[in-house]
Amino acid sequence: MASAGTTELLMIRHAPVVADGRLAGRRDVAADVSGAPVAGLAAEIAGAALVASPAQRCLQTAAALCPGVVPETDPRLWEQDFGQWEGLPFADLPDLGPLTGAALATHRPPGGESFADLCARVAPELEALALRGGRVAVVAHAGVVRAALARAMGDMAGALAFQVAPLSLTRIIAAPGGWSIACVNRVFA
Repeated sequence: MASAGTTELLMIRHAPVVADGRLAGRRDVAADVSGAPVAGLAAEIAGAALVASPAQRCLQTAAALCPGVVPETDPRLWEQDFGQWEGLPFADLPDLGPLTGAALATHRPPGGESFADLCARVAPELEALALRGGRVAVVAHAGVVRAALARAMGDMAGALAFQVAPLSLTRIIAAPGGWSIACVNRVFA
């Protein structure tokens, strides 16, 4: 629970996507919320302000978690743009070879954006949400959750090491003295 002057950012990755084994990124694909175990996560975020990426999969997840609540949306919360890699089967994605975390963070797919670009795009919205105080649930994408982790850690390359499961919760406490990570990738049965 956030104390006075702090904001608890409840970062939620959307439900699994219906993407036929292809990279979704900026493609607007549906989420599979049928039978998804949302009750525990919904109870965890009850009463929080609700914000979401405008992506269909995020709005569907938000609706499953908070029926009847219309989330605020912000286009800066979209997933990383993978450019020419969008829609490719995972098996057809190029092998980048051994890259350091720093090199991976700045690597741009052809016609797309790097993780560093994503962090720069998302940062103003995360900072604005952090100034609200209280609890804010953000339904977004794995890249956006990693961007929030990067902000809290002060380390973009390190944030790329985190796996972010569908329908998982990452709690970040944004306080005037700095951001801290309360939990990462908590999954509810």
